[in-house]
Amino acid sequence: MSEMVRAAVQTGPRQIELREFPRPKTGADDGLLRVEANGICGSDVETYRGHLGGSRPAFIPGHEPLGLIEEIGERAAQRWGVQPGDRVALEVIVPCRACPDCLTGRYQFCPHRKYGHGVTGIGTEPALWGGLADVMYLSPTSVLHKVDKRLPVELAAMYNSLGAGVRWACHLGEVRIGDTVLVLGAGQRGIAAVVAARSAGAGTIIITGLAADAHKLAVAREFGADHTIVVDGDAAEDTVERVTEITGGRMADVTLELTPMAAGPVADALAATRRGGRVVLAGLKGNREIPLRTDVIINRALTVRGAFGVDAKGMEDAIALLESRRFPLEKMHTHTFRLDDTALAIQTLGGEIPGESAIHVSVHPNT
Repeated sequence: MSEMVRAAVQTGPRQIELREFPRPKTGADDGLLRVEANGICGSDVETYRGHLGGSRPAFIPGHEPLGLIEEIGERAAQRWGVQPGDRVALEVIVPCRACPDCLTGRYQFCPHRKYGHGVTGIGTEPALWGGLADVMYLSPTSVLHKVDKRLPVELAAMYNSLGAGVRWACHLGEVRIGDTVLVLGAGQRGIAAVVAARSAGAGTIIITGLAADAHKLAVAREFGADHTIVVDGDAAEDTVERVTEITGGRMADVTLELTPMAAGPVADALAATRRGGRVVLAGLKGNREIPLRTDVIINRALTVRGAFGVDAKGMEDAIALLESRRFPLEKMHTHTFRLDDTALAIQTLGGEIPGESAIHVSVHPNT
């Protein structure tokens, strides 16, 4: 067994290089994961471009890793309920598991967490914290979820993006049977939110996208979107006016704002939601100040919730939905890359490669 492990390291904006690291030694409480695939998401694109994360030390990206347990300590195996060869998906957050926040289910906000998969610098031993590597380290407090090994790897690797759709639409947006749901943004998580809303019994689903997102909007329709709105180009439509028309003035019961970096959709989300409706904000804006008319929130009695990532419940529900094979979600997967093509994978998802129309992209280190 090789004593060195390959990994993709981001050293700065648009700078990714392949390096080798010593294979970590493990004990009774930790383990190693042989990475099958790591999904690429919009935050990876913005971090690669230097729009998110600020100035951080060199790190191994990859916060959506899926793989097979390669080594596991005795206590770790008992704690996680896994054995060598089991397939698991990891969460980005590595909490302490002992503080009041962790013990009451708010582990995402653990004030003592020191590490995160796909975000911790290589200067923190044992360096292999991210999923863009042949093998990655499983910390004693990592959060794991078992996944059926019979699922095709490209499908199983969607656990995080689908988990976001489930959490944002169903858990935070509280989509109910018959609800009208508006999804602003047609990325993989927007499409996942369509799937989640449809599985929850939504009555009408509307999704917005750019003219360049025609292929994404077509997939969204296959998964249950009733209406699509193109918000730019020659055929651009006004989102609020179109929602008014579709709903006969009743507006959306639940609106999910998922667009990266754009300010306008936040105002559209508030204006397109009915009085007493629910708005979920999940699209990061690069720490910019976004103009906000709070009177709209007050006068419309809106409930506005911020969505921070995906939690264990979202992951578990998404994995169950994947394993059910209820939706042909493999249609979302458009590109597979090798580890040494990590930068190309991120650029492809970011729409930087002419002629390539990406929805779900994953890197498979061991192929």
